[in-house]
This record gives sequence, structure tokens and C-alpha cells, in this order.
Amino acid sequence: MRELIYLDNASTTWPKPVEVHRSMHEFYRDYGVNPGRSQNDLAIEAERTVHRCRTQLTRLFGGDDPDRLVFTYNATDSLNQVIQGVLGDGGHSVTSNLEHNSVLRPLWHLSQRSDVEVTYLPFDGSGFIDPEDVSRAIRQDTKLVVINHGSNVIGTCQPLEEIGRVCRERGVFFAIDASQTAGVVPIDMKRMCIDAVCFTGHKSLMGPTGIGGICVADGAEIASTRWGGTGVKSARRSHLDEYPYRLEAGTLNTLGIAGLLAGQEFIASRGGVEGIHRREMALLGLLGEGLQEMDEVELYCADSLDRHIPVLSVNVCGFESGETARLLEADHNIATRAGLHCAPLVHEQLGTAAIEGTVRFSIGPFNTEEHIEAALEGVRDIVEKSRCGNARHMPEAASS
Repeated sequence: MRELIYLDNASTTWPKPVEVHRSMHEFYRDYGVNPGRSQNDLAIEAERTVHRCRTQLTRLFGGDDPDRLVFTYNATDSLNQVIQGVLGDGGHSVTSNLEHNSVLRPLWHLSQRSDVEVTYLPFDGSGFIDPEDVSRAIRQDTKLVVINHGSNVIGTCQPLEEIGRVCRERGVFFAIDASQTAGVVPIDMKRMCIDAVCFTGHKSLMGPTGIGGICVADGAEIASTRWGGTGVKSARRSHLDEYPYRLEAGTLNTLGIAGLLAGQEFIASRGGVEGIHRREMALLGLLGEGLQEMDEVELYCADSLDRHIPVLSVNVCGFESGETARLLEADHNIATRAGLHCAPLVHEQLGTAAIEGTVRFSIGPFNTEEHIEAALEGVRDIVEKSRCGNARHMPEAASS
């Protein structure tokens, strides 16, 4: 059987490092108890693992207080907590057409059920949000600006420092969706004036599924939206106000936290965030150059790969995205992702929603130049089918 060439790392990185598997197994075997709920040695050691992970992630994002690193299930859970915790009693929010449904849907539901209003900002022809547009969109009643740091469709990274400065000057809470950037693009909360970094563990942080979090800046407050056990001050009827308990309720996913900690150690062993990003972007450059040589291939917001993550969306003229992805897998054993990628407004603005979205290539730390060449050969094969009139669907390619 041929090796699977996995180019769907924006969905989840795969495979996970051997170190992550080993660390999770050893932790759960040796210390898999409820952290901090008891005074026995196992519980104390489990709590140490949790605190080490909080500390390392806080350092990664440029935060100050590890207790303000809150664990959640994933980025969707994190974003729901932030959005509902900031806008729970109404107000205005600014976001963009680049957002994932993890932002779009919570905002939509709040707008249907309460006095929440939302402004959606378009991106320019290169895939970027203009900070001046953010400034113009902020109103007297604006409480929240939430922006996707790195698009899971077109791969562009937004100018967070400029947007954050606007938000800080206007006194507006600034949250980012770092699902695609945490672990692969440097984030500095203080320099970028970010109030909350929402992240998931199973993408470029190299952890397992089911673990994510929020890094909350000093002075930024998010109201609790869930309440329950914390193992601390149990006689109180009300949930605790202090972090991390303010946003955590019930037993943590300690196994996931152990894996996430091991993932950070793997990142450090590969030259840190900058080293991983540099290598993955070199591979993306090879992929982009090869695809641009094919007239039948449409690339989106990829004229320049500066300020990008290793994600590229394309279509082959004459094929719907799903058919292209199916052929890549069936004939070349290459895994990609086709469709709308849970980010419908991106595709509406690009004009690709009407042709069932795009095919997304996303590179991870275990991909190689050989994988990129195989992907290019697979697309060339599909282009040849298009030239020979073998396409099953014939939509017009959208312009970027």
C-alpha cells in the first residue's frame, strides 16, 4: 500500500509526534487522577503537569499570569466563552468575512436572542483586513472585536498589532481566533494589544483533540458562562471569580493537557514556532510556484505568500472541488480538504460558494519536498483530465 501523503493539517495535524503518544501514555498510567482535588502525591503530580502546561502556553503567547491560561475543549469552546462572556448582556461586535463558524455561529445566535449587533468586515483582494476599516466600524456601544488571526481557507495572517492598537485606543475588548496560528506563528499579546487568545491543541500545537484554551490578558475580564465544581472553596454557593476557575468548571482533560505539554516540547525541539513556520512556508512556496505554472489552476489570495500560514486554496477548471479532492486521494493517495471549510463568508466573497468551495492544501511539520512534488504531479494529472474533457462537473473557475 502506498504511503498516505497527508496535506490536511489545517483540520488537525497528523501524525502526532511519537513524544506526544509516549507522554500521554506515561502520564495517564502513572498520574491519571484528578489534579488538585486531593492531597495525595498522584494528585499533586497531576496538578504540576497542568501548571507546567499553563506556564509554557502563557509564555508562548506573551502573557503574564499562568492562572489566566484557561483550559477548554477546543477553540470553538474558547470562542463561545469569550463571545458570550463579553456580549452576554448585549452590545455591538466587529468581526470579518474571514471567520470560521466557531465565531460566526455564536455571534449569529446572540444576535437572534439578545440585543447584539454584528458588523462583518470584508477582506481586500490579497486577503487582509484593513485596520482602518476596524476603526471605522467601532461604535460607542462596541464591546468586542474578534478576528481570525490566520485564515483556514486562504492562509492570510491579519495585522494584529495594528488592529489591537485601534481596539486598545478605543477601549474595546480584542479577541483572536488562533486556531491556525498557535504553534506556527509568533503571538505576543502585550505588543499586539490582545485581550484573549483562543486556541485549540490539536492543530499546530501538536496536541490531541479535545483540548484547547484561552489566554486572558491581565485586566481583561470575561464573565462566567458555566458554573460547577472547582475543588476550591466548595462551601461557596457561587462559582469562583478568580482565574483560572472563573472559566473552568469540573474535571479538566488532564490527559489532553499532558499531550499538549508534550506537543510544546516537540515544537521547541524543531527550532520553536519560528523554525517550524520557516520550514513549512518553504514547502508552501514550492507548492504555490508549481501550481501557478498550470493555467487551469486557480489560486486564491496567493499572489504573495508573505504574512501567510502554510495553507493554500485552489480549484482546477472543469472540476468541482470535491471531485478534485476525490481524485487526489483515489489516484494519488493524497489527503486534502474540499468544500467551504466551515468558513462560508470567505467563499461568498471569493465567489467560490457557488462552485462548492475550494480544495485546500495545508502543510505540517512532517511533510517533505517529496510530498509537495507528489501533490503537484497529482494536480497535473487532473489538469490533463480536464484538457481531455474527462471532468464530471464543469463550473467556471471563480476569479480571486
